[in-house]
Amino acid sequence: MRIDVMTLFPDFIAQAAAVGVVGRAQERGLLSLHGWNPRDYASGGYRRVDDRPFGGGPGMVMMIEPLQACLSAVRAADAAPAPLIYLSPQGTPLTQKKARELAALPRMILLCGRYEGVDERFLEAEVDEEISIGDYVLSGGELAAAVLIDAVGRLQDGALNDADSAVQDSFEGDGLLDCPHFTHPSRHPLGEVPAVLRSGDHAAIARWRRQQALGRTWLRRPDLLDEAGLSKADKALLAAFRAGLAGGDGAG
Repeated sequence: MRIDVMTLFPDFIAQAAAVGVVGRAQERGLLSLHGWNPRDYASGGYRRVDDRPFGGGPGMVMMIEPLQACLSAVRAADAAPAPLIYLSPQGTPLTQKKARELAALPRMILLCGRYEGVDERFLEAEVDEEISIGDYVLSGGELAAAVLIDAVGRLQDGALNDADSAVQDSFEGDGLLDCPHFTHPSRHPLGEVPAVLRSGDHAAIARWRRQQALGRTWLRRPDLLDEAGLSKADKALLAAFRAGLAGGDGAG
């Protein structure tokens, strides 16, 4: 997959995506990341990319011409079709489902805004989709782009050493949160690993993990249960979890 990022800080994007799973995906040739600075396509000695907003008010607005010239260069660099995605708090929320949809594309272009934003005329004419990573405001779109690149990059086939890792993540499959995880030592001053995980009974372990995922989702994100479409077995596991919690003996 190829990802082109239009940003005033391409070095930040490169550094953020150089480590961990996404860095490994690039090393393996699974992901190709390219930064493009609109300032390189601005005219005049000052390479100006922003100006004051019409109607007054604080801040500056990114100008149309440098963005158009930059976008033309980005599209000319590769013939593969690519949607232009603007990272914006006004966009639709980034979900795991959306990440999977984007991960299946051969290419996408990300636009990182700065200052008060981007001239609306450019957005209406060129942007295919706006995506938000949360209901808050950042100094620019670079952090949001880094989040999106990580979410999409780790889903490229071969990026993870164990493909099952992605399948078991929170929000995957039926949209539940992930179950708790433990490792060695089995006994520690902070607590013991649940006996079922040390039992070797794979059916019991699978049932426990499912129950924990259901219970954790009910406790922390009950809204997700409305969309999960629970089976009768799931409802029974969740009822047992809630009963165990009420009885003071943990999660069943």
